[in-house]
Amino acid sequence: MEEYEELARRSIPDRDPGADVEAFSLAYNLLHVAYLLISDLESAIHRPRGLTLPGFRLMFKLWLLGPTMPARLAELSAMSRSAVTNALHTLERAGLVERRPSPTDRRAVTAELTGRGEEVVREVFEIQAAREQEWFADLDEAERAGLTALLRRLTANRPQNIREPL
Repeated sequence: MEEYEELARRSIPDRDPGADVEAFSLAYNLLHVAYLLISDLESAIHRPRGLTLPGFRLMFKLWLLGPTMPARLAELSAMSRSAVTNALHTLERAGLVERRPSPTDRRAVTAELTGRGEEVVREVFEIQAAREQEWFADLDEAERAGLTALLRRLTANRPQNIREPL
């Protein structure tokens, strides 16, 4: 992969003299790590248990928050409302989540974990946390904190025309 990145870094200035090669390298490496991490978590942890990473992320939020409206889950997950609805349908069919009328708004529903859903989240979170530790084992505590702070800053200060999913 380093060969491809180096080829791109050498070639980009000839093809677009105004391009920011360092921004390209940063984006390239960040995306590469993200894809590898997502693929690993999906294939090693979630798929073997009949889950998806997005589905687990929703279940984890419900585990922490308790009953939550789907629109709030979408906002917290950077997922579209339709993606959240589809994931909730799948989780509901699997007996992991249930939806109920909102106690405060009769037109709305809240999603919440079932007893089985809570068991699954506890089990899978423990396994995923161990895998995450493996992923970041080469970074010391200060490097982890620094990288986390930088990623939070990028998220908070993303370009103005970048919207959250609908």
